[in-house]
Amino acid sequence: MSVFAGQSDEVVRALRASFRDGRAGSPIVEAGAEPSAQHIAAAVLVPLVVREELSVLLTRRSEHLHHHPGQICFPGGRIEPDDGSPTIAAIREAEEEVGLRPDRLEILGALPEYYSRTGFRVTPVVALVHPPFELRLDAFEVAESFEVPFGFLMDPANHRQTDTEYQGRPRRVYSMPYGERNIWGTTAAILVSLHRFLRDVR
Repeated sequence: MSVFAGQSDEVVRALRASFRDGRAGSPIVEAGAEPSAQHIAAAVLVPLVVREELSVLLTRRSEHLHHHPGQICFPGGRIEPDDGSPTIAAIREAEEEVGLRPDRLEILGALPEYYSRTGFRVTPVVALVHPPFELRLDAFEVAESFEVPFGFLMDPANHRQTDTEYQGRPRRVYSMPYGERNIWGTTAAILVSLHRFLRDVR
């Protein structure tokens, strides 16, 4: 059972303390990735929704997109020259993709950069999302949004590893099946990174 399961107010206090006292740590490199200047700088928002039980807001990408069609992911995208920082990029992307207003966000901090085998250098920015809010999905990029209990995602019993292929080569990835949905790849790896950060800080 996750140490971050339970009443939302207690979990929120623990999260704030963890990010106040902890540091992001060294970059994480996916097996098979070779970090280089060619990796595309990107940022995602890891939105933790403050409800009676804390939850994580996720999206499913539209099937027609070139990168990761149909996959479950966090709101995010490339860091643009005008963004100024990964945090600003993550906030901008979340507002563009799902309509999360910046005034509903409480930024906690960033996790280690993640170098993906698909050529992205991703900075995960963790934020509390304070209701009320109303989502407005960008229909071109986002097929749906949904929430998953934070305690479920932070429970190591749900952190599986599965074998798949990428460009004809075997690839082992994290996978977190939840009902009929499968959270896997970079998204699952970022959630595992968050779990490890919180575990090490505590």
